[in-house]
Amino acid sequence: MKYLHSMVRVRDLAASLRFCCEGLGLREVRRKEVPQGKYTLVFLAAPGSPEAEIELTYNWDSNEDYGSARNFGHLAFRVEDIYATCARLQAMGVTINRPPRDGHMAFVRSPDLISVELLQAGETKPPQEPWVSMPNTGNW
Repeated sequence: MKYLHSMVRVRDLAASLRFCCEGLGLREVRRKEVPQGKYTLVFLAAPGSPEAEIELTYNWDSNEDYGSARNFGHLAFRVEDIYATCARLQAMGVTINRPPRDGHMAFVRSPDLISVELLQAGETKPPQEPWVSMPNTGNW
């Protein structure tokens, strides 16, 4: 058996790709347009683990409510600098739902409300403002 990918449905492919690629640093591995099925599949991977892919599924012209239930859980990524990653995402307009007050862990949500955990690579960073004083916001 071999792990292939995790699939998440997205409402706005451009916004999701901006969040995943510009914000998180994932790279597009491949893309498949399926006109007869009216959907697009985009496979992404982190540079440090290209074998673990995320499949973004965009159904054209869909008004389906994918909901905001937490039963999916979350995606998790190890990042080189949790503070820089959170600052970059925040500058893009992303809410930092659980700030990295401890210098180790943060949670954000994608444009499609998918919870994303960010974990500091290596040693935990010393606590730093503005993160230490920042309260939790919303759900993650």
